[in-house]
Amino acid sequence: MSLVAQGLAAAGGLAGAGACAGLVVPARWRAALVGVITSAAGGAGAVAGAAAISGQRFALQVPWLLPLGGVRLAVDPLAGWFLLLIGAVGALAGGYVIGYVGRGTHGAGSRTGLAVLPVFVAAMLAVPAAGSVSTFLLAWELMAVTSLLLVLAEHRHSPAVRSAGLWYAAMTQAGFVVILLGLVWLAAYAADDSFAALRAAAGGLPGPVRAGVFVLTAAGFASKAGVVPGHVWLPRAHAEAPSHASALMSAAMVKLGVYGIVRVGFDLLGGGPAWWWLLLAASGAASALYGILQAAVASDLKRLLAYSTSENIGLILIGVGAGGLFAASGQQGLAGLALAAALLHCLNHAGFKTLLFFGAGSVLRATGTRDLDALGGLATRMPATTALFAAGALAAAALPPGNGFVSEWLLLQSLLGSLPPANTVTAVVAPIMVGVIALTAGVGVATYVKAVGTGFLARPRSDAAAGAVESPPTMLAGMGLAAAGCAGLALVPTAVAPGLQRVVDTLGGGSVLDGSGLRLRIGGIASTMSPLLLAAGLVAITVTLAVLARAVGRPRRVAPPWGCGAGPLTPRMEYTATSFAEPLQRVFDDVLAPEQDVEVTHYVESAYLVRSVEYRRRVGDRIEARVYAPLLAAVRSVGRAATVLANGSVHRYLAYTLAALLVVLSLGVLR
Repeated sequence: MSLVAQGLAAAGGLAGAGACAGLVVPARWRAALVGVITSAAGGAGAVAGAAAISGQRFALQVPWLLPLGGVRLAVDPLAGWFLLLIGAVGALAGGYVIGYVGRGTHGAGSRTGLAVLPVFVAAMLAVPAAGSVSTFLLAWELMAVTSLLLVLAEHRHSPAVRSAGLWYAAMTQAGFVVILLGLVWLAAYAADDSFAALRAAAGGLPGPVRAGVFVLTAAGFASKAGVVPGHVWLPRAHAEAPSHASALMSAAMVKLGVYGIVRVGFDLLGGGPAWWWLLLAASGAASALYGILQAAVASDLKRLLAYSTSENIGLILIGVGAGGLFAASGQQGLAGLALAAALLHCLNHAGFKTLLFFGAGSVLRATGTRDLDALGGLATRMPATTALFAAGALAAAALPPGNGFVSEWLLLQSLLGSLPPANTVTAVVAPIMVGVIALTAGVGVATYVKAVGTGFLARPRSDAAAGAVESPPTMLAGMGLAAAGCAGLALVPTAVAPGLQRVVDTLGGGSVLDGSGLRLRIGGIASTMSPLLLAAGLVAITVTLAVLARAVGRPRRVAPPWGCGAGPLTPRMEYTATSFAEPLQRVFDDVLAPEQDVEVTHYVESAYLVRSVEYRRRVGDRIEARVYAPLLAAVRSVGRAATVLANGSVHRYLAYTLAALLVVLSLGVLR
């Protein structure tokens, strides 16, 4: 039995054991036991993924297990890349949950909340391991249901959790239906529903069928990935779910939307015309810009991270779209480089977003609030959490030496490398995408400076922040391991370059990466980078400047900060998250369209004397207000109008059934 098979079998068995432990073990041991088993299941999945990336392949068919062809598994390097990503995040989340839920018996620490956790990890591992349409859809739906249960874990504590669960359920089921239609449409032209049969049949498909399958599946997968405008579930679900579930969803689950697009577009359909990838890159650019603008003005820490996920998925789709566009124009080397950048950013984002959501969970556990306006001063009370969150913020802001910088640099190299010999389409598109990436990087820096500066530095702005205490060792260990993973990817990305090249080879990309030594070389482009040397140079420059400043400058003076003549400095004088983002909000006022409300209260004795003036400003989700609110209103109207169709008459219902059967039979005859 290959290492891939052993890893997957171990992950499945451990997930079952973890679910049983979550249901039957007493509360005082439940979190520890389920956490350890979940970590082991995630680790087994990561081992299977690493083995697949190294070149081992695995295929299995069990026809008797389920109807419609049974269960088929097929693992190649592309599936292995996502198995490694999901397994690593699952292993970290298992350790983190031990301290996060403690011995609680409600919400995330309940029997249901803990029993579902390992099943969710196993379901995510099953999605890239699936080798047929029926197996893929079964794993996809199991992943959706288990993640929904995790989102609803704390539904008794807040109505917002129930609302988030409703939005998530509706959006994920709508996406599932679209994916189902696309894959079933493709399978109708193949000998069976296995991916091998779909791959063989794709070459003979009529053009409109290929385009229809791609558009349907891409729309469904993009919704699961949180791409605008199908992102509306994401800031709700990520904010209201327990933090370990938020990390699993943001760092791992949304990547399976990217996996689906790559698997169907590049592997099963074998690529397509340029307009497919232009559409994908445009949606990615819109998601990147809109996501980072919403993150920049958010004062809820977990919503900020959720919108940041939309931004990063947008960047990944820019890479995937550019890869398809280059492949359609015959530039295989650049196509491989763009795909490598997108896949590496998937892994990098998984690392730093796991760390950031763990950090947000640590803050939430210590203070009971996610509101950055009510935080501050945590650096002295939670120094380890502050340092680890800052490391994650550095990576998410794509600044060197963070790991986000490496993949975004590769993405820029692919776009800039296309300019001299480019055709008309890429000559127009590439500079626009470069501008989008540059703008998102700039706003991203401001966003994470705001998150760290207003959330962790200065003085506490609430009693909850003033009374915060550091998190337990198991939570800090999870955050520390995630930070170590980010540091490894940032300083020695050459370690994953050979595996990444194998994944790109399965997608038809050319040889693009040379990972020998400490320097990352790009094939076909005279460009190299050594992140380790870059980090060493930054440290050397910083130390040198500090020494020179100490040696040449004036002696250090300690003085109280100036309070604008209003006495000693108080927390009310500090920048809050809202005030920090206000200048940026003014710049993008037309895009964000903030809602303002001024309420003036007069004295009873006279309408000319003002007693108080209250000003409120809120930045909502403009797409939700302009697209989903009218759509929901229309659905409600149709629902109310349709009530006349259901008047309780059995004869009328039988007539409906007969009419539906006639329509289906007519369509079958016409086909």
